Amino acid sequence: MARLKIGLLGGSFNPAHEGHRHISLLALKQLRLDQVWWLVSPQNPLKPTVGMAPFGERMAMAAEVAAADDRILVTDLEHRLGTRFAVDTLEILIKEQPSTRFVWIMGADILAEFPRWKNWRARFDMVSIAVFDRAPYSMKARAGEAARCFASKRTATRHARKLADRQPPAWTYFSIPLHSATATKLRAAQIQ
Repeated sequence: MARLKIGLLGGSFNPAHEGHRHISLLALKQLRLDQVWWLVSPQNPLKPTVGMAPFGERMAMAAEVAAADDRILVTDLEHRLGTRFAVDTLEILIKEQPSTRFVWIMGADILAEFPRWKNWRARFDMVSIAVFDRAPYSMKARAGEAARCFASKRTATRHARKLADRQPPAWTYFSIPLHSATATKLRAAQIQ
């Protein structure tokens, strides 16, 4: 029996936008995933609460953006589990679904700031990680502490379709056609 392969894209989704959908669709194709779950965070511990839309609004916007593809599942899993940190959410998922192969999906901006995350090294040991290029963070991400620390575990993108089956730590970096949508730009446009 084939194992289910699920990509996990966590974040505030403040607001969700076509860039999230863009990398989700790329992940589904390039990593040969069955689904991508959007883990809408009740409150990212590294982001201020000021300017954060209510959780229900962010969930609704994410559902609207993701609706075009039924392989993208918007979930309030972290809210239901009561987890604040992604590493805690992963621990629970891996324990509860031992036959599922999870891949953490992130943008280059997150890889650059990854050493600020709780138990970030443990994340590399828990699941495979797929990083998608995001200007202007590319150089900073690839030269950053996380990329240097796990440089020997980086998989060439030509082998990315097997990333979910690799024993962690394993990660890859996709240089992709960039999508112009960002939550920061969308929030700024709402203020004007």
